[in-house]
Amino acid sequence: MKKAIIALLTLGSFSLTAQIKTPAPSPSAKIVQTVGVTEVTIDYSRPHKRDRKIFGELVEFDKMWRTGANKNTTITVSDVLIFGNDTLPAGTYSIFTTPKSGTSWDVYFYKDANNWGTPENWDEKLVAIKTTATARKTTTVTESFTISLENVTSNGAELSFAWDKTKAVTPFNVATKSAVIKSIENVMAGPSSGDYYRTASYYLSEKMEMKKALEYINKALEMRENKPFWYLRQKALIQAELGDYKGATATARLSMKAAEEAENDDYVKSNKKSIEEWTKK
Repeated sequence: MKKAIIALLTLGSFSLTAQIKTPAPSPSAKIVQTVGVTEVTIDYSRPHKRDRKIFGELVEFDKMWRTGANKNTTITVSDVLIFGNDTLPAGTYSIFTTPKSGTSWDVYFYKDANNWGTPENWDEKLVAIKTTATARKTTTVTESFTISLENVTSNGAELSFAWDKTKAVTPFNVATKSAVIKSIENVMAGPSSGDYYRTASYYLSEKMEMKKALEYINKALEMRENKPFWYLRQKALIQAELGDYKGATATARLSMKAAEEAENDDYVKSNKKSIEEWTKK
């Protein structure tokens, strides 16, 4: 009897916590594609045809469409995409389209990416860019709505939308050459002041290579026309760690003055405390 009760309690507990999983009518999908040096990510849902006529009936012509199902279809780009004469800045956007009965669709990249479906109040100010996709009939049927990035090269790709017997395509370019040239120039130019500052700060935090830390913080300061008070503070701490309390005090005074001008009380207090301590050494 006791075993039977335990079994019933266990079964009851299972029925309360178990969840039945069923296929989603419009399953979610995600595309991640690198085009040149630009990463493009598309999140969307894929409704099925199910023997229905899609364009012109289920999806009306000349009416804005959410371009998928469920939550808005979104595109995230790490760098600019260039559609003809229009440039889409890096960021995340909703994709809306207006399918037409002819050979073109309107494609909108909308700055509000958190809406569900087409916005109740469309705001033209939130349209990052509007472009055109070339539409054509296909000989084969695409059962599930499909967004893809095709004909990918180092300089661009084609964004395509396919469903039923229709496919719409809009090409875009990426700024690969300018991005690579900028990267090359940055590397060939050598470390930045920030690189020197971060390296010196790391050496200080680990109490290692202190002479190099002083060398690097000096290079960081040389590269900055206006000497930041936090740079000067790091130099003062490095000098103190090396036993140069006179130099550390002088640098701390410069840091305190710059911090006062910037109205940064924390750095003013820290420098004042250090100056009092170091002048006694």
